[in-house]
Amino acid sequence: MKRVLVASMMHESNSFNPIIAGENDFGVVRGEKLFERNPKNDPLRGVMDTLQEQGYEVVPTLFASAVPNGEVDHDFYMGLKAEILERARQAQEEKPLDAITLALHGSMRVKGLGDAEGYLLEELREMFPDIPIFCALDMHTTMTVRMHENCDGFVGFKCAPHTDRYETGIHAAQMTIAALENHVQAKSAWVKVPILIAGEQSSTTVEPMKGLITKLRETEKKEGILAASYLMGFPWADNEDSSVAVYVVAEEQELADREALRLAEIIWNTRNDFCFQTETYTEEETLNVAFDAIANGQELPVYLSDSGDNPTAGSSSDCTGFLKRIMDDPRTEQLKTPVLYGGIYDPEATLACKGKVGEEVTITFGAKFDTTTTQPITATGTVKAYVEKWKKTSIPCDIALFSSCGVDVVLAEGHIGYVSPDVFTDLGRDPKEADIVVCKLGYLTADQDAIAKRSIMALTKGSTNEDLKTLNYTKVPRPIFPLDEEFAYEAKDNLVVK
Repeated sequence: MKRVLVASMMHESNSFNPIIAGENDFGVVRGEKLFERNPKNDPLRGVMDTLQEQGYEVVPTLFASAVPNGEVDHDFYMGLKAEILERARQAQEEKPLDAITLALHGSMRVKGLGDAEGYLLEELREMFPDIPIFCALDMHTTMTVRMHENCDGFVGFKCAPHTDRYETGIHAAQMTIAALENHVQAKSAWVKVPILIAGEQSSTTVEPMKGLITKLRETEKKEGILAASYLMGFPWADNEDSSVAVYVVAEEQELADREALRLAEIIWNTRNDFCFQTETYTEEETLNVAFDAIANGQELPVYLSDSGDNPTAGSSSDCTGFLKRIMDDPRTEQLKTPVLYGGIYDPEATLACKGKVGEEVTITFGAKFDTTTTQPITATGTVKAYVEKWKKTSIPCDIALFSSCGVDVVLAEGHIGYVSPDVFTDLGRDPKEADIVVCKLGYLTADQDAIAKRSIMALTKGSTNEDLKTLNYTKVPRPIFPLDEEFAYEAKDNLVVK
């Protein structure tokens, strides 16, 4: 029975966020316990299930994941990498490995080091120079030379929101199987495309991404093509590698190069077509539109995205600007139900609510990490609910519901994402019964969107500003669109050769 080593590291690192993500932010599953993980939409699970179904022995190392945040702590990352390598060494000593299949994010950055994925792949390749290495990636991968030179083939998600994570794991496993069973010698082509695009402008449910993904799927049907991906990069990371990329894996180098160049020209020619797909306004306009909708009897709830401080895109989740505007607006307290706001990352303020459900308290919250964009709020209100060790996140943490000035604010001890309505319902508020729900998101996740009767994105401030021109980039390669608008581009000049 052939043996395939597997591992996964998932983190999107925002260099504009001052938080350094470490041990207290990551959930880590080790060794044989990986077989007990059974999430619905997970690339590592797709890899493992496919390999096992085809009769391979899966050799587990570890899975590490956290809500997107700032860059990753150097020592913590080095420990994870060392553990994967040591488990690989031990497995090889027991019986030689035949291949390695990974599920990595692609935009995990380590403080003072750089691309986490590249250094891991480099050391695995040094240890195993002669066996295939394939990898599933997030669509928002930032490809690097180190990654490109040390992996036989990558395939990225094709859906945003990422509903195809499991299927992408299957795809990576299938490439591994092709190499082992059919002796396919995978050849990869990487073409840089100098564009920065926020995820909220590149949903695959609408154009132009919908059509671009169709082009990828058509490409993958061609004889000799193993995978074709648009790797959209991560715009909230200021680094020398930033850009969109095309990545094609094929049985012949010339075929991979030709298709990658063609796809690069296609996306470059659509660069001006990317736009916000939901209603999008300034903070003030957003509130005016929302309150007018309620006054006019629109079906509720209206969902508002506090997009500039989106933790699932790596922001600090402690910015208070939009929340303060809502609390100060006299129309807020005239609503039939309190505005439901998720939320503020503030361990001290959250724990100050512990044991005080039903009591009136005065607390100061927000601006614990981002002290340049935002200011703390001091308010008197009632603690409506408290959940200890809320488990529906990477690391269990306490959450509280604090009510003041017509707003029910979720306070979190940990850096959580507001991807599911569970964070509200577990605190006793049903978002379906609210007039206005505010989430620190960009585009709504499928679970939140299923509840929203209308969705509006507010251009708020934080580490995930949607107007990329407002960010202080110092390292990204120039020229790059949309920071620079008028410059020539030739795909063939941006083909990176191994």
